[in-house]
Amino acid sequence: MAAWRGCGYLAAPKSSLRAVSVAELDAVPETRLKGMLADCCGSSRWVETMVERRPFRSRHLLLATADEVWRSLEHRDWLEAFAHHPRIGERTIDIAQGEGEGERGSAWSVGEQAGVEAAGDDMRDALAQANLEYERRFGYIHIVCATGKTAFDILQRIRARLGNDPDAEIEVAAEEQRMITRLRIEKLLDG
Repeated sequence: MAAWRGCGYLAAPKSSLRAVSVAELDAVPETRLKGMLADCCGSSRWVETMVERRPFRSRHLLLATADEVWRSLEHRDWLEAFAHHPRIGERTIDIAQGEGEGERGSAWSVGEQAGVEAAGDDMRDALAQANLEYERRFGYIHIVCATGKTAFDILQRIRARLGNDPDAEIEVAAEEQRMITRLRIEKLLDG
């Protein structure tokens, strides 16, 4: 088993990267649940609170609880979650070997950034430069729900968000993280 960096949670073993039901989430041992939830969101406080709020009983309640818990967190919790993502545009091999995400989370990151994978070197260089500008301006990596977006789409979003003031931007980034978390919970349930 691979340890989830940051809080020492154990990620699910490779053989269990299958879909799970809400009933299974309600029944699994706490340590295993923490690993599964940590792949959905890198905030240790979000994970802990989600574990405390179980049983979920239904998909709808699980997703509603995830949103409610996320919105109740503080900025430092959001920043912790952001830090568990690879930078947009990092090569697949870098994502797979990245820090912060478990095996399932790393696999999801690769899929989520599929629209960037085919980008040429010029586009990757532009993304890397925009990422650096963003990090210098705001102090954390650019978070975007990249599923279904091209490299060009993402580059435009980074550049547009560079004009935000820091208070507004952290709210935008937090909403992107909430969407990522929600999609990952759905992937956990749907396989």
